[in-house]
Amino acid sequence: MITTAIILAGGFGTRLQSVISELPKPMAPINNEPFLNYQLNYLKHYGIKNVILSVGYLSEKIKEYYGSNFNGLEIDYVVEETPLGTGGGIRLALEKCKDDSVLVLNGDSFFDVDLIKFFNLHKSKNSINSLALRRVDNANRYGTIEINHENKIISFQEKSNSSKEGIINGGVYILNKKLYLQSTPVNTNFSIEKDFFEKQLTNLIITGFEFDGYFIDIGIPEDYTKAQNDFKGFKYK
Repeated sequence: MITTAIILAGGFGTRLQSVISELPKPMAPINNEPFLNYQLNYLKHYGIKNVILSVGYLSEKIKEYYGSNFNGLEIDYVVEETPLGTGGGIRLALEKCKDDSVLVLNGDSFFDVDLIKFFNLHKSKNSINSLALRRVDNANRYGTIEINHENKIISFQEKSNSSKEGIINGGVYILNKKLYLQSTPVNTNFSIEKDFFEKQLTNLIITGFEFDGYFIDIGIPEDYTKAQNDFKGFKYK
């Protein structure tokens, strides 16, 4: 089982500035508790022992709050001196990882994936990189993903204005450290979705596994408000 996780916590939270003006987005309070706390407790439940936070905007507030330990989890940091995007932020953190396979999460969304099942599926398909996928009723905020009968991702579709059902990237990944470092540029701002997953589809086995757990992206005010109620019964403590 994977024991190390990376959380992308360097976002500016532009769309939430009207709600949280002086906090990095992952520190946005949900029922008077930072959103990141919920993610960390979830990871601990599934046996994660080490978490590397890829931070940038207002990074000192995250470091000051969490230090080197949170609820038994070892916390480490990499700091983006200039914004590196999702791909570059992950790469920076992977350079600090000791493990070959690493779990990666977005710091502004929560997807309740059974991580043990996810890892077992990843291993059973001999996958190099795996994505946790979620079927949603209205996929117009997201790009959608198509997989074949062997769970191999065969296409990424752009966002559309239609409100159709679709399978989306849930922002939870299992990545192979060595291959990712070999395949991506150093100190460069790039998107893991556009510049890694999509470009490597023909070269690598990239699998996707659908989960139906609770999913929310707090990046917009409406869903941030919704999370205040949804997380009252949060099951990971």
